[in-house]
Amino acid sequence: MVQVIYYIFFSITLFYGLYYAFTSIFAFIKPRKFRIKPSLPKHKFAVIIPARNEADVVGHLVESLLQSNYPKNLYDVYVAVNNTTDNSAEVAKKAGAKVIDVKVKVKSKGEVLRYVFDKLKKDKTIDAYLIFDADNVVHSDFLSRMNDAYEAGYRVAQGFRDSKNITDNWISGSTSLFYYMQNFFWNRARMTLGTSASINGTGFYVAKEIIDEEGFDTKTLTEDIEYTAQRALKDEPIAFVESAITYDEQPVAFNASWKQRKRWSVGCLQCLRLYWKDLLKHFIKTGNSSAFDMFMNFVAPVIQVICLIEFIALIIFRIFNIQLYDIFSTLFSSGVLFLVLTYITGIITSIFVVKYNKRKSRSVISAIALFAVFILTWVPINVICLFKKDMKWEAIKHKRGVSATDIGSAK
Repeated sequence: MVQVIYYIFFSITLFYGLYYAFTSIFAFIKPRKFRIKPSLPKHKFAVIIPARNEADVVGHLVESLLQSNYPKNLYDVYVAVNNTTDNSAEVAKKAGAKVIDVKVKVKSKGEVLRYVFDKLKKDKTIDAYLIFDADNVVHSDFLSRMNDAYEAGYRVAQGFRDSKNITDNWISGSTSLFYYMQNFFWNRARMTLGTSASINGTGFYVAKEIIDEEGFDTKTLTEDIEYTAQRALKDEPIAFVESAITYDEQPVAFNASWKQRKRWSVGCLQCLRLYWKDLLKHFIKTGNSSAFDMFMNFVAPVIQVICLIEFIALIIFRIFNIQLYDIFSTLFSSGVLFLVLTYITGIITSIFVVKYNKRKSRSVISAIALFAVFILTWVPINVICLFKKDMKWEAIKHKRGVSATDIGSAK
């Protein structure tokens, strides 16, 4: 009976792994069908930046946006200050932004966005809302590349999420590697497949007509992937605009990274509880693979915990000399060799994504070497989050105030 349960778990994790292995292959093929071509600037964006005590960084984002290679009459920059006890509003205003004071009590980024969308609803000149985190800076061509995506017919699009501080230490470097892998193996692969990319928190736009018609009804701590699921249920494709680059500040302290990833895991599980039935039903009914993609995304924390249970079970089976006949247990029985091969595979993958993104491997050597540790520390996070249904949003302090020019010269 115990072996039967093990093989059920093994079948689940094998399917999960093969699914992502198969879809990842398409990342190596250049997208053709949905290629986004350069176009003349014509679409107006309302750039929205939620800011809670972000005085150290928000000015740099506003400045980078206002230095964009895009007509100034085709975008406005709004900083939405909320629950602020510092001078974020003054810094944003001095840098050239329009400040919106969020006067109602808000508990999440999604609630801030809903407040701003309601404020700007009457402005009929806006084509799309562009969303950023206050600690970002953007490449000077970001708005132009998003204009290309809008002109190509995409009503929702995600830009490329790069890092301000990938070289700080192994924590910031590992988080950056995680995003590089998501950019390449998920979003780029989906563009080749002609399906839908995933919104990943910042540097994305949503057409104003969608918000006006449907609102922005997110309920979880991870409004980005939740909104991605909502778009999948509406059969709305999301573009990945690889040339629209946002530079994001990554945590450098382990406790900040732990807090951030715990929020992601809780939000992912919240989304799983809310949407798994609808996503599977929609996939079965319409064949829309984006719905299945999001189901697989949301179930990730559960899969990681199942892998942990399998690992413990293999140790127990080996102690009691219980025979198993699957690939994983055979590899596991090789002991150190299996661990070494797994580690080397991670190293090779990490070096590849670093090189692909034109970074120097030696500058992030600690992150490449310790990325496996970073992923392993996610296991206890997911175990905790399986039993912690709710979690309050907690701010992560951002202090790295740099310009996009500084980042470009540091590559």
